[in-house]
Amino acid sequence: MATVAVPKDKLDAPAVLGVNGPEGGFFADWNSIDWDGAQENVRRLRQRIFTASRDGDLAKVRNLQKLMLRSLSNTLVSVRRATEINAGRKTAGADGQVVLTTPGKAELARFIQQRASSWQARPVRRVFIPKNGAGRKRRPLGIPVIIDRCHQARAANALEPEWEARFEARSYGFRPGRGCHDAIGVIYNTLNGKNPGRVWILDADLAAAFDRIDHDHLLAQLGTFPARDMVRQWLKAGVVERGRFTPTQEGTPQGGVISPVLLNVALHGMEAAAGVRYYNLSTWPKGMRLIVRKERPHPGAQLRFTDLDGLRLTCFATNTKGGQLADLELRHRRRARCEDRIRNARDTGLRNLPLHETAQNRIWLEIVSLALDLLAWMPMLALTGDTRRWEPKKLRLRLFSAAAQLVNTGRHRWLRFTARWPWTDVITHAIDRLHTLPNPG
Repeated sequence: MATVAVPKDKLDAPAVLGVNGPEGGFFADWNSIDWDGAQENVRRLRQRIFTASRDGDLAKVRNLQKLMLRSLSNTLVSVRRATEINAGRKTAGADGQVVLTTPGKAELARFIQQRASSWQARPVRRVFIPKNGAGRKRRPLGIPVIIDRCHQARAANALEPEWEARFEARSYGFRPGRGCHDAIGVIYNTLNGKNPGRVWILDADLAAAFDRIDHDHLLAQLGTFPARDMVRQWLKAGVVERGRFTPTQEGTPQGGVISPVLLNVALHGMEAAAGVRYYNLSTWPKGMRLIVRKERPHPGAQLRFTDLDGLRLTCFATNTKGGQLADLELRHRRRARCEDRIRNARDTGLRNLPLHETAQNRIWLEIVSLALDLLAWMPMLALTGDTRRWEPKKLRLRLFSAAAQLVNTGRHRWLRFTARWPWTDVITHAIDRLHTLPNPG
């Protein structure tokens, strides 16, 4: 067996057959492995992947992930996890094999390290186990073969730290170092006190979450992950139930080592889809609050590209102590109406200020003020239907800029519009409505 020398003091320093491993071969005996050193190598490399992902250096993340997938320490830790630590270590997959002896574990580690690139994923064996708190209901559990379990643990060590740097701050399911008690503590701190930051809780249950994962969406989320092809094989490997093989079109088996990580990757972005945003208020004055809500724009509002499903996020900051949220919203909405009038004034002609002389500015302000009054009364008295919600820009484009001609015939003067103008009927109908109004004199 040829050995390639590499510099000492590096992660898993000397390599055999182009892979990282100890000098003089893989290892003499399973019981002679320095497990503390192997765990430290994996922990240090996971930390480097996490740091690079947090800094946005994707190229470095991919290089470190490739190093993790080649690391002998990662292989040893993964084999130990699948054969000694996991609760299902004595449960066989579709091939009926388990590895419980020390020589078998050593041989399994050598096989995985040397033939990782040529391995093809095997189908999982489906069994049903009782569902906690659901009476007689049972949930399906997919059990991969022992070699796939080891490969999944290796891939999880490369994939998990990248996404841990990107997951939402309020995500607690299947996260290392997090659990239900952390979520309970956050809920208590949020709702506790006289003026809680939230007055509601969204409780949602994802039915059959593992079984409904879309494969294309998940693989798109993984991007250029080095073990992406291996993940695709696990997703498409199929299921063996009572001796019958069934291909899998969606979902990931609930029972695989990497399945919890893949579920979190697939569900990443739910907070953004629900309209949740986080703001850093540490530099704001003490006592400031930022109130954000999702609402439907008022009739006539100009839609934006950021509006989702016709809804818009609105927010306002306040340092008012106490008071009901409804009172603060009422005050905010009054100010919003004032700002809306200012926007209409700018669209009507206020943006043309200032002019060269004071007298010119005064005359122009009077003209803009008169135009605003006409725009305020026109939708009420002359327009009908959706035209009442038209903005000043749309009114100017469709109605005020329409070409017309004054024609004198006998003792009458007529305003003649072209029939080709799309909104001629709107103009003539508005004039007819004005004619029907009683004389104010």
